[in-house]
Amino acid sequence: MKRNQSQNQKLVRMCAVLAVAGALPLTAMAGVPEFHAAAQAVQPIMQTDRLIVKYKDAAPAGKGVAKVPAMAQARKALVDRAGQQFGLSMKMLHTSATGAHIVQLSKKMSAEEVAALAAELVARDPSVEYAEPDLIMQKMFTPTDPRYNEQWHYFETTGGLRLPVAWDKATGTNVKVAVIDTGYRPHADLSGQFLPGYDFISSATIANDGNGRDSDASDTGDAIVAGECGTGQPAQDQSSSWHGTHVAGTIAARTSNGLGVAGVAFNAKIVPVRVLGKCGGYTSDIADAIIWSSGGAVSGVPANANPARVINMSLGGGGACGATTQNAINSARSRGTVVIVAAGNENTNASNSNPANCAGVVTVAATNRSGGRAWYSNYGTVVDVAAPGGDTSVAANGILSTLNAGTKAPGADNYAFYQGTSMATPHVAGVAALMLSKNANLTPDEIESKLKSTARAFPATCTSCGTGIVDANAAVDAASGTVTTPAPAMNEVESNNTLASSNSVATSATVVSGNMGSSTDTDFFAVQLPAGKTLTSTLTMGTSTADYDLYVYNSSGTLLARSENGAGVVDAASVSNTGTTTSARYVRVVYYSGGTGATSGKYTLKMAW
Repeated sequence: MKRNQSQNQKLVRMCAVLAVAGALPLTAMAGVPEFHAAAQAVQPIMQTDRLIVKYKDAAPAGKGVAKVPAMAQARKALVDRAGQQFGLSMKMLHTSATGAHIVQLSKKMSAEEVAALAAELVARDPSVEYAEPDLIMQKMFTPTDPRYNEQWHYFETTGGLRLPVAWDKATGTNVKVAVIDTGYRPHADLSGQFLPGYDFISSATIANDGNGRDSDASDTGDAIVAGECGTGQPAQDQSSSWHGTHVAGTIAARTSNGLGVAGVAFNAKIVPVRVLGKCGGYTSDIADAIIWSSGGAVSGVPANANPARVINMSLGGGGACGATTQNAINSARSRGTVVIVAAGNENTNASNSNPANCAGVVTVAATNRSGGRAWYSNYGTVVDVAAPGGDTSVAANGILSTLNAGTKAPGADNYAFYQGTSMATPHVAGVAALMLSKNANLTPDEIESKLKSTARAFPATCTSCGTGIVDANAAVDAASGTVTTPAPAMNEVESNNTLASSNSVATSATVVSGNMGSSTDTDFFAVQLPAGKTLTSTLTMGTSTADYDLYVYNSSGTLLARSENGAGVVDAASVSNTGTTTSARYVRVVYYSGGTGATSGKYTLKMAW
């Protein structure tokens, strides 16, 4: 076994990573069945049996409940006549916090047909402000086989979120984050993290819990069989996804509790809001959930005692942003809630994906472990920032979080690697919570602006992915008014294979970009360490399979400290100058196993004193 001495790592350790049962959750954009490296596209559900109708004399929820006049007989007659043109009967279901009526159609139709029905109603009745299909939204992610023991997406220099330094300044205390998703499963690594939520699924069939809306936001499972979600829809998701539990774990899994994984904002609390079940969820239900989550009133639903300052929506569908969704987002923003949404997983322009294309949201693209655009991620001018979403063509490169082992019904706690913009989004929602715990007065616009202005440059190609990868440390500093000075950087210069030919590093916190040119390569770096100072060297591998080791010597060549961790794991070593004068220290990187060369042999070495 390799040894590890004189280390001073500021990393959150995971003490248990459990195997997850095979699961093929429902996805809107792309799916990867277990043991398969290639993605399989999933067709969005473009059928619905509901219509949203907003009349001009109705008012959305503000500080009180929405004002929605009862459907007058004359208006109902116009609705019925519009339906008759399409061979439909129509029934009033309920009203929405956006001020709209939700109308049940007697059969499912294509989104285009329902849009035509909406246009017919608007033409017949001038009192209609707008009418639109109540589309089905779906979650965005791709699952894979779990087997990994670290969350690279938090701390790796190349593709990570730069969380460890940020955690010294903020942990999300007193911030509430609403996860509008499939609901939640109780999990030991999320114990105490959930506040009371709500189940907004108004269809008992989609809810899969025997009823419609209620105060129980727990996830009962979303496994489907062929044709269950509409004509031509395959049985892609024969196992339940527990998608909301995975998202919640990324945001706020308990940390330093000797179990499982860490959360981005581990002292924040989650308000679970269930809108997605079997086959997805309706736009109208999601709109009510957005309003309620942010503290707005929804008719027939108890007031939310824990309004969220951050909303995470790792869900979406095709088409333009409808008035129902936009009005709900506007309502949430008016109460100071920032809305973070996934860009989508279709490898296409996000302008065709909603709510990614809605105004006033923070739209998130996904990057891989190398810091480039993940192959599935949507892109375009509507994207604001990017964050780690993973790439499970290699399982260890996915995003690790909390899950449930049940296939159809709930089972035991476990963990899994998923990939997708659904996984990138909670990274950003978590950082927004860190920012708000540092400065509770930030507005949604200020949070978005600071996330974008502090994002770091992409280390690999990510065209039209926003301003960069979210930098947790810089964002927290910006929230508190602190300006983060970029770390000094330099490139390794060969040959530096001996103490005499060492590359000189003159500035504390310098990050060196180097590579192991061959299996016999070794690189030396010289630091003139002032009296009374401690030099901490941190070596990060460029790939998960690379294994290089770290040694520190004095000017006589005597070994003072070393770190010999395994493949893909960060090495760190510290040495102090206890003398009264400046003294040279030599930091050495040595090849042990794994890749070599300009691409596969990359590493970064940070030296600070």
